[in-house]
Amino acid sequence: MTTTDGAPPAYGNWTKPKTAGLLGLGTIGTAILFFGAGFSVIVTMASTIVNGLLTALVFGLFLLTVSVKDKHGQSLLMRTTTRVGWMATKSKGSNIYRSGPLGRAEWGTTQLPGLTAGSRLTEWRDSYNRPFALVQVPNTSDFTVVIGTEPDGAALVDREQVDVWVAEWGMWLANLGDEPGIEAVSVTIETAPDTGTRLRREVSSRIDPNAPEFARSILNDLVEHYPAGSATIKAYVAITFNAAARAGGKKRTPDEMGRELASRLPGLTQGLSATGAGATHPLSAQELCEVIRVAYDPAAARLIDDANAAGEPPELYWPEVGPTAHQASWDTYRHDSAVSVTWMMSGAPRGNVPSSILARLLAPHRDVARKRITLLYRPIDAAKAAALVEADARAAMFNLQSSNKPTARSVTATKYALATAQEEASGAGLVNFGMLVTATVTDAAQEADAKAAIDSLSATARLRLRVVHGSQDSAFAAALPLGLVLPKHLRIPTEVREQL
Repeated sequence: MTTTDGAPPAYGNWTKPKTAGLLGLGTIGTAILFFGAGFSVIVTMASTIVNGLLTALVFGLFLLTVSVKDKHGQSLLMRTTTRVGWMATKSKGSNIYRSGPLGRAEWGTTQLPGLTAGSRLTEWRDSYNRPFALVQVPNTSDFTVVIGTEPDGAALVDREQVDVWVAEWGMWLANLGDEPGIEAVSVTIETAPDTGTRLRREVSSRIDPNAPEFARSILNDLVEHYPAGSATIKAYVAITFNAAARAGGKKRTPDEMGRELASRLPGLTQGLSATGAGATHPLSAQELCEVIRVAYDPAAARLIDDANAAGEPPELYWPEVGPTAHQASWDTYRHDSAVSVTWMMSGAPRGNVPSSILARLLAPHRDVARKRITLLYRPIDAAKAAALVEADARAAMFNLQSSNKPTARSVTATKYALATAQEEASGAGLVNFGMLVTATVTDAAQEADAKAAIDSLSATARLRLRVVHGSQDSAFAAALPLGLVLPKHLRIPTEVREQL
């Protein structure tokens, strides 16, 4: 955080992890460069110079596909790999899903597809006797608790109070690094059209039967016309725990995780209240089922709201909240009654930014029926943080000194890496973060308008977003408040991808 006298505080100093290497290559890429040069010399000595040049050309072309990157940091090799993977997925028909009585799901259910297909849902009660849903992903041995919040917002709030909220949020994230077993945290802000059911229920229950006819008529007109064009904003915080409390430790059973989280959940929700999240409560199994059901089928939102208003909430079960059909395309995702497009953050805002940098991106937009912004955090414990920041600082210094004419970007990256190392040494926490943005429309003809709206809003937030190509269904699921840890689902580990 930086500030000057009379100016609001600004935040920044985030860095993108990068390994040391020559010519813009990572550690593995540099090793391939030296191996190729040495192997070319051996071929030249054992054969002819022509064969040596051909060998060097092959290695050079391969390194060229790794070193040449677009504005999103994607190399030609990564884009080619994504395209080949998508072609293989499409040829096998894995991008098409059908469930229900006529589908392929067992017992005619509409279970969740893709990464969440094997997930399980149970309900427990915490120390305050509040019911909370516990989502288990057996493939990764992760358990997720979802907390519903009611953010106060920054309207008509003093700047000093906003600064306190930001500081408390930073402390809450930093403290998660000391919590045993926490894998990741995600914050989901969802804007959607208001069906008016809640307003109608609230007004109807408070109207005085002895009130004047004119006043009652005004209230009834307000209830009928106000929902048109209005929007509702919901916020969720998903905390993901690993079954093993520490690396290499014994994995705990779902019953053991449920009992342990029941005692830890009140402290986590209490800490969130000081960050401006407002009233917080863990979502029950029924509430979480409603959230996921509406995400895949927005047309069901009005039916669910009407049922809740009538005092007869629909009994939803986890095998019934998925879509009856979906079809993932290269850059779009069709699911039940809607079409969605998901973007990923490829570049954080450069320089220092105010705390309101995401205000317009989070606000409702007339061209996007449903908009979901998900911030992904992976807290790093203090034992690993020191080694990581020192490695980043050494890599930045090496990349800077390896060039006779270093670029301004290299100088800035080195400055940020050294500042991060200094802040970590003074006690600050270290967190990896990312962002997913999902725009959903109910009419395919509105898809172009939604894409243009997100491009415009990302520019106001100084974000660099790119459409998730070839994995729209997985990105859509990751943007839901389910706490999926994406690096665990990658075939090529993130560490290997970064070192190239």
